[in-house]
Amino acid sequence: MCLASKPHSKTMSTNAIGPIDGRYNEKVSDLAPFFSESALMRYRVMVEGEYFIALSESRKTALRKLTDSEKKKIRALYTLTDADVKAIKKFESTTNHDVKAVEYFIKDRLAKTSLKSSLEWVHFALTSEDINNLAYALMLRDSLDTVMIPEIKKLAKELDTLAKKYAGLPMLSRTHGQSASPTTFGKEMKVFVARLEKRLAGLESIRIQAKLNGATGNWNAHTVAYPTADWMGFSKKFIENFNGKKGMKLEANLTTTQIECHDSYVAVFDVLRQINTILLDFNQDMWRYISDAWVIQRPKEGEIGSSAMPHKVNPIDFENAEGNLGLANALFEFFARKLPISRLQRDLSDSTVERNFGVAFAHSLLAYRSTIKGLGKVSVDEKKIRQVLREHPEVIAEAIQTILRREGVEMPYEKLKALTRGKVVTLETFREFIDTLGVSPKVKKELFAITPENYIGLAKKIAK
Repeated sequence: MCLASKPHSKTMSTNAIGPIDGRYNEKVSDLAPFFSESALMRYRVMVEGEYFIALSESRKTALRKLTDSEKKKIRALYTLTDADVKAIKKFESTTNHDVKAVEYFIKDRLAKTSLKSSLEWVHFALTSEDINNLAYALMLRDSLDTVMIPEIKKLAKELDTLAKKYAGLPMLSRTHGQSASPTTFGKEMKVFVARLEKRLAGLESIRIQAKLNGATGNWNAHTVAYPTADWMGFSKKFIENFNGKKGMKLEANLTTTQIECHDSYVAVFDVLRQINTILLDFNQDMWRYISDAWVIQRPKEGEIGSSAMPHKVNPIDFENAEGNLGLANALFEFFARKLPISRLQRDLSDSTVERNFGVAFAHSLLAYRSTIKGLGKVSVDEKKIRQVLREHPEVIAEAIQTILRREGVEMPYEKLKALTRGKVVTLETFREFIDTLGVSPKVKKELFAITPENYIGLAKKIAK
């Protein structure tokens, strides 16, 4: 079940303390239906409502079976209006307890219906964490399925397009910052595609765990009221009923304290952190390709690159992405350190941390979209890339010494080292060297045919 929500305003607030709700609001507002304060309220109302309905259908309690009309009235509460949100906040101002406020809101809204005599079954035998952990599990699941995973896939597709387009474009490699055996531009893009696809597969396979077992995880209140009911089975079924045919799945955790341990949340955050790290690597590489003029940025009419230097076209989208990826990962790393730890059976220090999940997701999403935007403003300078490769003929030394090893020539590596290391060489240098070798004319012909542009191994095949 994915929670429906009304459209979120895309108006930027210049008075917001943080840039996510201020400067960048329009770029990440599609996460608001999952992580805003009103979204959290909606998810809580939905969990409370579905639990109320599930109790009536279990036939293990004294709660009568609700009619279809009554179920419809309960589910109508899930789409909160602005007035509903204000009503919940008003209850909270008195209770100083956000989940109890939701319970009172539901009872208040149903008090004048046929359900008025059944309202004490709302939140029956539960603790607030039963509602909260399920709300957050659903928020994570729905935001990943609806926004985050599609955006990462879109980015991976953009990179795969580059990989295929430039699969055969030979390019100088650099290892340790020095010229190295050639590759192709497309193959280097494919490396990032492959890395992202592996992490995406891992992300989609994660089952987000949730619990519904009372104040200390033992179903104490449930069993004291109804000792013979299968409360473990009820909880498992209830949680799994939130799963659809597609998308990420929820899974019941039947062994907990008052809180679900958040280990599966950490699994999600760790994979997102890995994806973000891969994209940090990519954005820094693109920055270098632009710096070397291998990748050209198209100027946009009206834009200014520097307030002092009129000629500048800066790689600001890739730089923006890099900064936001770093911010997101700092939060994900903190979540991973903090959330699995709770004193004894419960402390509340995770509550304020969970409210910042959307901040980490928003910085990540902003980075993904900045990267995609940056890719839409660049082109590959094939002529420049080939020219730079031709200026480094020394990179075929590896190829020559490898063939000479095959032919049994004594100490070929050392011979090529003496010829090339720390020296400026040309293709003619290699031709003269090959002429001195005691190998067959056939092998010499093979060696003469090697150039920096054709010494690319299986790079083209890998890219495609």
